[in-house]
Amino acid sequence: MSVGETPITIVGNLAADPELRFTTSGDAIARFSVASTPRSYDKSTGQWRDGTAMFLRCTAWRDLANHVADSLTKGMRVVVTGRLRQHNWQTDQGENRSMLALEVDDIGPSLRFATAKVAKVQRNGTSSGPANDAWNTPAPTGATASTGGWGTPSSGDEPPF
Repeated sequence: MSVGETPITIVGNLAADPELRFTTSGDAIARFSVASTPRSYDKSTGQWRDGTAMFLRCTAWRDLANHVADSLTKGMRVVVTGRLRQHNWQTDQGENRSMLALEVDDIGPSLRFATAKVAKVQRNGTSSGPANDAWNTPAPTGATASTGGWGTPSSGDEPPF
């Protein structure tokens, strides 16, 4: 990310399956929309009310694009971080148009109402099963909860991880 850019995070559901395509140079690009609907609690009725849904077009590149296409499908709740980009163009009739889109830096399933099995991708592009994933890596020798979990001193104010 460049200096001065402001990252944003959006939480919502995929409006459709991601579309995976390739540029002429062979780079993967995945495009998808995330629908984010605000909810508010109405104290007078004791019920939740949905607000107006916002649909944000998202673009992921290269390896991330492949992972998105392989892992995510329509309806999944996701957490997406990235940078807003404004796209400007002119229609065939000469009308100026613009839209905001999110250039994705990172994305994953929301675990608020679901679970996920993560498979770490090896450098050669293959994935390993959950037994070899990044979160199942044993702590280095000598790491204990009293040393901050990974050998760093714990200040006492932080959880031991």
